Amino acid sequence: MTYISGFVTPVRPERRDDFVASAQASWLLFQEYGAIEQVEAWGEDVPTGKQTDFHRAVALQEGEVVVFSWVTWRDKAAADACGAAMQTDPRFAALDMPFDGSRMIYGGFTPVFEQRR
Repeated sequence: MTYISGFVTPVRPERRDDFVASAQASWLLFQEYGAIEQVEAWGEDVPTGKQTDFHRAVALQEGEVVVFSWVTWRDKAAADACGAAMQTDPRFAALDMPFDGSRMIYGGFTPVFEQRR
């Protein structure tokens, strides 16, 4: 069964091209570790909630945009192997992070329903 790594990140609009370039570079590495899909989605309609929302989740600051991303892995073992490699593979350390990584939220998820057309 596939496995999903999900991320929500605050990014400044002037860093959008840098963010996309970083995502493209990371995709090359993720594929080596078993990723089968990577999606980076630029926030367009991200409302402020009454109790919780994406804005508060990443401590969104004035002028930033919420980016919602996920990587689909062939399985959890592949995601875990990549996570471990991120600590030791110097290519990951060389990637530009055009956002405040301390405010990124992330998690791993096992799909309970998948449907594609």
